Amino acid sequence: MTAALEVRGMTARLGALEILRGVDLTVPFGEIHVLMGPNGSGKSTLCHVLMGKDEYEAGGSARVGGVELMELGVAERARTGLFEAFQYPQEIPGVSLVELIGEMALGSGDPSAFEERAHDAAVQLNMEPFLDRSVNVGLSGGEKKRSEMFQLAARGPQMAILDEIDSGLDIDAVREIAEMVESLRSPEMGVLLITHYSRILRYMSPDRIHVMVEGRIVDSGGPEVAERLEAEGYASL
Repeated sequence: MTAALEVRGMTARLGALEILRGVDLTVPFGEIHVLMGPNGSGKSTLCHVLMGKDEYEAGGSARVGGVELMELGVAERARTGLFEAFQYPQEIPGVSLVELIGEMALGSGDPSAFEERAHDAAVQLNMEPFLDRSVNVGLSGGEKKRSEMFQLAARGPQMAILDEIDSGLDIDAVREIAEMVESLRSPEMGVLLITHYSRILRYMSPDRIHVMVEGRIVDSGGPEVAERLEAEGYASL
């Protein structure tokens, strides 16, 4: 069965620095997977390589919905149905959120369906007060992450990569964002949440947790993996 994301033998280096050392990872449609690991383990590099950041010398295979990504540019990867929510969302002065959504709709292939999803998501996530404001300008950390979740819901991708979306948030905002991720769970989308900490997992029900250390996935399992890391730390691996 085709998966939302299938990574096989992923390698990446930056000059002489080897970062990813053969990553294998599968995220089925309808599931939320979590990727944890210490600083410098390669989590963000995996995200960058999947999204097509060209400063890395990368190898291996990565497929979204069965479509190979590695020879595609960033825009083409997005069109296959790959979406990234950023750790630090960018501010775009002079461009309103509704204008951004309109441009996304034009490039979606089905603008009417996109606009319907966007309308429903704006109501569901209480984004209507932000639609006429410049993207992320003057917003709190939690509001910026909520805007990212709104864009995700409107886009309706096959695969969403959420790169440390809990970073810099207070406990109430972490809970809110976790609940939003759960509310967006869909049999037509896979989710990979990248995080350092287990606190966001208290408000979610991930299907599988993977642990990356030194460029390899060294452990995978259920909630017990996060519980063990919480008790023993990464040094236990």
